[in-house]
Amino acid sequence: MLSLEPLHNLKLEVYEPSDIVTDISVKNYLLFSELNGEVTALISERYLVEASNYYTKLKNKYPLQMLDEDSYDRLYNRFLELRTDKAIETMQEDSKDDENTEDISLTDFLRTSSDILTSEESAPIIKFVNALFYQAVKKRASDIHIEVQEKRGEVRFRIDGMLIKNADLDKKVVNLIISRIKVISNLDISEKRIPQDGRTQIKIAGESLDVRVSVLPTFYGERIVMRLLMQSSQIPQITELGFNNDLIGDVKKLLRASHGIILVTGPTGSGKTTSLHSFLREVEQPERNLLTVEDPVEYKSDNISQIQVNEKVGLTFAAALRSILRQDPDVIMIGEIRDEETAAIAVRAALTGHLVFSTLHTNSAAATISRLADMGIEPFLMSSSLLGILAQRLVRILCDECKEEDTIAEVYAEDYNLQEGAKIFKACGCKSCNYSGYSGRRSIGELLVMTDKVKDMLKTTTDEHTIKVALEKDGFQTLTKQLIEMLLNGETSLDEAIRIGLGND
Repeated sequence: MLSLEPLHNLKLEVYEPSDIVTDISVKNYLLFSELNGEVTALISERYLVEASNYYTKLKNKYPLQMLDEDSYDRLYNRFLELRTDKAIETMQEDSKDDENTEDISLTDFLRTSSDILTSEESAPIIKFVNALFYQAVKKRASDIHIEVQEKRGEVRFRIDGMLIKNADLDKKVVNLIISRIKVISNLDISEKRIPQDGRTQIKIAGESLDVRVSVLPTFYGERIVMRLLMQSSQIPQITELGFNNDLIGDVKKLLRASHGIILVTGPTGSGKTTSLHSFLREVEQPERNLLTVEDPVEYKSDNISQIQVNEKVGLTFAAALRSILRQDPDVIMIGEIRDEETAAIAVRAALTGHLVFSTLHTNSAAATISRLADMGIEPFLMSSSLLGILAQRLVRILCDECKEEDTIAEVYAEDYNLQEGAKIFKACGCKSCNYSGYSGRRSIGELLVMTDKVKDMLKTTTDEHTIKVALEKDGFQTLTKQLIEMLLNGETSLDEAIRIGLGND
């Protein structure tokens, strides 16, 4: 009998009874799972009528139970994912077997679906593109690359900062896939000679996902790179970025300041933009006016006014910043300080009582001071405007299921100041980590706070090495120290630590 009291906070697994066609039961909103060792039919109040009607037609009467909305939605999305997984298995076969792929009409392409898990589209290319997005999200990819060579094409996903091959494609199919992506990104499908940039939005399991699309003509045809962007609701809190607790405490202290500049530095793909947005999230308050200048706007936010740089019409970082200062801001986020003019305006904004966040491409916190000096910022201005500099990296974490003990070669022990015979681990690869040997990434960072001692040092020097040596004497936690710590704790491998910059000092 149906229990009218819904069950709460259940994370149930999919169950497919052999006497029921799963697709039909899902369409009628009747789901199945094992509850206390018994196969149970599950419904939600929202779809009570449809599910009850279908339930009455079943020969085999399973026990019936009601779930709360969240538990039901979680299980419903799992069923949809399962269905999509099955479709993907036959998908590539479809696109290879279909001899008339070239004849698919444009009207078929234009039939975009509202949610790619529930779409019933029949055109193989539409299915394939939908499946591509679905797989990328499931594998936690940040980018999808579709490349073309002389005779074939391939799809690669960037997962945890590394490109991993996902599929080989026939060249004819690649062109159709590119046309399809251009259609959903509002790009010109007849223009194949110049680069094009666009945006699209897809829905997967009820979640919206922004996709930034870049099309580039190459010798053998066009190639596409799509960046999957998080919504503002998915931006992590500062405590979820992976930094150690001391550093998080120091950053939070800096964010309480009413004016000054906080800089985040590091190479491309080190998580700078995510950190900046989590800082914005921390300082966001109804009584504060938050403005950002970005190129391009990556995370769309409801409570922040975001300006996208457009150099074609003269809207550069510097031009946007000058206008922003007349908009009575409290907090300004500048996507990147690229030139002397932007640096000068950022410093001026900080000195006139604004809190400014920005990024720079430098390798360490000490190197940032030298870079600012090169950009014409006087040391006394740095002393009075800078609050702190966070240099960060994203380090891949070894998969716990398959990591194996490694031995340090003598040469490496000497080169990287490691103890000989120290216990370290290496990546192997198994099913749970998609055979990469790694599972997720963690942020590490070194935070240079503008203390009186650093300000005194700036009166005499802006040399990177001198500043670094002086800071290390005071126990400054450099990125190298943290990499060695992670290595000896078995969190990452020697190869990964070297890739991130072990020994680059």
